Amino acid sequence: MKLCFKKPTFSWAQKHAYLLFIAPAVLAMFALIGFPLLYTVYMSVHKFFIGSRRPPRFLGLENFYHALSNSAFQESVLRTLAYTTLAVLIPTVLGLITALVFAKSFRGRGLLRTIFILPMMATPVAMALIWQMMFHPTLGILNYLLSLVGLPPSLWIFSRDTVIPSLVMVDTWHSTPFMMLIILGGIATLPKELFEAATVDGSSPIQKFWYITLPLLWPYILVAVLIRTIDALKAFDHIYVMTQGGPGNASLTMNIYLYLQAFAYYHIGYASAVVLLFFCLILLFSLLLLYVRRKILL
Repeated sequence: MKLCFKKPTFSWAQKHAYLLFIAPAVLAMFALIGFPLLYTVYMSVHKFFIGSRRPPRFLGLENFYHALSNSAFQESVLRTLAYTTLAVLIPTVLGLITALVFAKSFRGRGLLRTIFILPMMATPVAMALIWQMMFHPTLGILNYLLSLVGLPPSLWIFSRDTVIPSLVMVDTWHSTPFMMLIILGGIATLPKELFEAATVDGSSPIQKFWYITLPLLWPYILVAVLIRTIDALKAFDHIYVMTQGGPGNASLTMNIYLYLQAFAYYHIGYASAVVLLFFCLILLFSLLLLYVRRKILL
């Protein structure tokens, strides 16, 4: 006798019970990310009257038009891009070089590696205050070191010509260990068989680096570059502590610009529009780097 079993039927609530488990996480993400973003959009199309009971006045896209046509904002964008380019390129190159060095086995490697990553653990504000003292034109140690090798003193962060390179130097000191750690992790995954075969074929160290190491490391380098680019674009702590956007507006990046607009001049709606434009810029760079990484992996 053949037994027939009827398939159990499940209600809609039973089939979608998993929604109950993910709902708290979704609500938390919306509260932490979604709501602030939507409220920023709301503020960006209004003018707020701080210290007055007048309700916000709807402006539409006027704040965005004012930002895009403002020469100070345009200069801050260009300055941010120049700073980001240097603050990504230099730590990437130095991180790659130091990762290749620390990938080799030598006496004291563990101690030197630990010392090298110490700057990465420094608090940004404390780090900025120490570097500010080192950059002092008359009392700073950097000009003293320059005098020991016969070079003229520099104004560092107190000159319009050298403030951006000086800030990049601080950022490089702080972020190079991070780049080194990511690239070093990539080097640890490289197959040794390829290098052994290249050695048997008589390849030089430069040829092994150019044709084996670098192509295999590109995915890891691009991940490091993506994280470093986002971090450099939104750099604020050490720039504000050391220069507050000066001298003049020579180090007025987008972050410093929108901070001053919001908390010094109380242009809340305009600053919100700048935040959204800044968000679009970061998103554009992130999508571009992810596209390049995907093309390389394919």
